[in-house]
Amino acid sequence: MEEVGSPAVRRSCPAGLSAVRAETIEGLTELEDLERVYAQLCGEEAEVQTELEALAGQQSSIETKMLALQRLGPNLQLIEGDAAQLSGMINFTCSLAENVSSKVRQLDLTKKRLYQAIQRADDILDLKFCTDGVQTALRNQDYEQAAAHIHRYLSLDQSVIELSRQGGESTAVDASLALLQEAELSLKALVTKRLEEAVATGDLPQVERFFKILPLLGLHEQGLAQFAQYLCSQLASKAEENLLLAVGSDLGERRAPVIFADTLTLLLEGIARIVETHQPIVETYYGPGRLYVLLTHLQKECDVQAQKVVDKFIKQRDYHNKFQVVQSSMMRGVSAEKIEPRELDPVLCEVTLMNSRAELYLRFLRRRITADFEVADAVAAETVIREHHQSLERLLKDCQLSRTMQELIGFYIPMEEYYMRETVNKAVAMDAAEAGQLSSSMVDDVFYIVKKCISRALTSGSSDCVCAMINHATSMLEADFREVLVCKLRAGYPASALQDLQRGVSSAVSLMQSSLQHGKIQTLGIESQEQAKSAYLVTLNNVEVCSENISTLKKNLESDCAKLFSQAAGSEHAQAKIDSCLSDLVNTSSKFKDLLQEGLQELNNTAIKPQVKPWISNFLSVSHNIEEEEFSEYEANDPWVQQLIVQLEQLMAEFKVGLSPMIYDTLTSLMTSLIAMELEKTVFKCTFSRLGGLQFDKELRSLVAYLSSVTSWTIRDKFARLTQMATILNLERVSEILDYWGPNSGPLTWRLTPAEVRQVLALRVDFRSEDIKRLRL
Repeated sequence: MEEVGSPAVRRSCPAGLSAVRAETIEGLTELEDLERVYAQLCGEEAEVQTELEALAGQQSSIETKMLALQRLGPNLQLIEGDAAQLSGMINFTCSLAENVSSKVRQLDLTKKRLYQAIQRADDILDLKFCTDGVQTALRNQDYEQAAAHIHRYLSLDQSVIELSRQGGESTAVDASLALLQEAELSLKALVTKRLEEAVATGDLPQVERFFKILPLLGLHEQGLAQFAQYLCSQLASKAEENLLLAVGSDLGERRAPVIFADTLTLLLEGIARIVETHQPIVETYYGPGRLYVLLTHLQKECDVQAQKVVDKFIKQRDYHNKFQVVQSSMMRGVSAEKIEPRELDPVLCEVTLMNSRAELYLRFLRRRITADFEVADAVAAETVIREHHQSLERLLKDCQLSRTMQELIGFYIPMEEYYMRETVNKAVAMDAAEAGQLSSSMVDDVFYIVKKCISRALTSGSSDCVCAMINHATSMLEADFREVLVCKLRAGYPASALQDLQRGVSSAVSLMQSSLQHGKIQTLGIESQEQAKSAYLVTLNNVEVCSENISTLKKNLESDCAKLFSQAAGSEHAQAKIDSCLSDLVNTSSKFKDLLQEGLQELNNTAIKPQVKPWISNFLSVSHNIEEEEFSEYEANDPWVQQLIVQLEQLMAEFKVGLSPMIYDTLTSLMTSLIAMELEKTVFKCTFSRLGGLQFDKELRSLVAYLSSVTSWTIRDKFARLTQMATILNLERVSEILDYWGPNSGPLTWRLTPAEVRQVLALRVDFRSEDIKRLRL
């Protein structure tokens, strides 16, 4: 009983048993403790009562589940019987399948052994057939048939032959093997000797005959080497003949200036023709992937013959000496010995043509060898493919032909630069402006020369050469040619004597100071001044044409380069380099635009500003604090704006004739900005009546209408502040400004600040200052 009532037992039992010991209750003496324990027991009793009621409520469901379980009993017995029967069937099927599979394996083994036996019998028969056949073929000198028998023998499974030698027929097999090995050695020596003799005598049918036999004997490398030796001898003979014809050709012939380029072309075309003719034979008899070996031998002979052509070219064209003279001239600037650019022209054309042919030939080799490797490497490992690619790159980049052409182009680039700079200098020296032409001759001449030099470099097919010439052209245009135009603009636009008198003594003093700063006193006559003015305007037109020509040149070069390098290997890298150089070229265009803006600003300050400022100042001499009678008189005889328009039209007439439409519009825009700024300053110095404000509005409208008619650019924005000032000066009362200001402004954007609005209102003599100050703007 003590165990049942102990606290340990109660804590380990399910919930509902009291956690209070009987001994604890008996030992209590205080009323408070008894009450606390009593309350605890009451709580436990309530919990037990709740649990009992819950269990009693589940009685019906538990009974239902028990009945269901009792009904399932018979079904479970049936399921158990079915499962046992199914297990027996599965075990039987498994054992049956195991028996069948073991018999199938035995059949497979038997079949394999049968095939091996048949193969062994076939190989023994083939061995016997090959032994008899090769002896007969050798006696009849039928080397193709003998080689076919040897090839069949070499293709037999060596493991089967070894098994046959270990069997009962070992003697016959050994005898056949001995005969075949002897025949193999004999045939290899015989065919190799006959091929060498055919190569020595140049007998093409015999060369091709024995060349086709060698791969059947496993002598692929030797066959390709001997065949390449024959092809190289034929190639060298033809190349030497062509070179002798070139050296002995008449200088008056049509192709004489490019005779060495033609000779090199014949050499490279000969190799290409060899590849076209013999590649099918190599692929048929030697298999794919062997073309590289043949071309490796051919390229060595090509390098030798190409070097001979280039050496003759260098000697007869005096190429190195011309380069040294050019280099000396460019380094010292002034040289006692200077070569004429026209002497370089045919040599430079021939060099680019030679390099172009070499690039075309190397691209042809790359295309053919790559296609051959792709077929051979269809199932090859990645390392083999990579090795083939590296071999191809070494062949094309490290061959003597590539290095020789790089040396020629290395000499060509400085010579082409010299040709370009000297010819441009001549074009500048011969500059002339024809009557009726806006620009002078040197602009078209210079860009014709630049395009000719870059296009010639482009025909070389070398992206490095093209980039070098684009960079040289950019440098020449940006530095040398731009400086020529800068010097012409620095001479300034001369002011006429009449203008000096109009501007008064202060302007004359200013002109004298400007002349002294330029290091010379301007004592030009009227004719000289007119020539200087025309030269300045022509220079501005030249600057604009230069900027446009650079952009056009860049677009044309982009198109030409994309066509030329789109199919070449590494075209993306080459195109990226060329694009970078072209971006530098087109940046030069913006520098010419900046120079044009500087020249126009100088023209505006020199020829327009000194004239326009006094004309605008005349606005002060016309009173705008007028009454009805004066307003009517102004309407009949305009006192200021019509005269200003006539003066502006006369001033801009010579510029309209001498400047291009775009430059004229820009100059008109500068003049318009000047007029708006000066007129705004002048208006703030005047006073207006109501009718005076209306008169100013009419004058402003007439001026804006005239300026809009002489330019294609919009100018209303430049007069926005003046237009708003005219609106304010036309108000009937001060408070009326609030109808146009703030939330009442609608689409109008005010360009005047509140302080400026008050300042304009103060120009009205009939507006009280107290009313203006009270405005809340």
